[in-house]
Amino acid sequence: MKRSLALGALLLAVAGSAAAAGSAPAVVKDGDLPPYTIDAFAIAQPLAGTAAGDPVKGRQIALDRRGGNCLTCHAMPIEAADQGNVGPDLRGIGSRTSAGSLRLRIVNPKAFNPATIMPAFYRVGGLHDVAKDFEGKPMLNAQQVEDVVAFLLTFK
Repeated sequence: MKRSLALGALLLAVAGSAAAAGSAPAVVKDGDLPPYTIDAFAIAQPLAGTAAGDPVKGRQIALDRRGGNCLTCHAMPIEAADQGNVGPDLRGIGSRTSAGSLRLRIVNPKAFNPATIMPAFYRVGGLHDVAKDFEGKPMLNAQQVEDVVAFLLTFK
């Protein structure tokens, strides 16, 4: 089992690196999660089996300390105390970034920027120091990712 996880992590890293480098599109298969394609620093298609993202639900997920918890690191154009300043300010992100680019940054931010400290919210392989209860499970499911993308796109 550990060998297959290590191989899966290696394939994920290679696919992410190839796609991020601007080469041919890379299909990423990560554990039991449905595959997705990274092309030109984006996941253009919504994640498998998802409905259109709901920005209201996305807001709830982004602000939930057990969900996206985005305010820990990012400032947003909303009324909320204690907004973060470690990650980029998200004001205007919806007018300067595509849904596909946002999706990649949430799913696997290291495929976009290998030096980032942002966690991968829809990834199970190649992670370190994961609590036993969360091994093999993404932080957000595919629909939650789409909802957060829809919410972020409202920041014009």
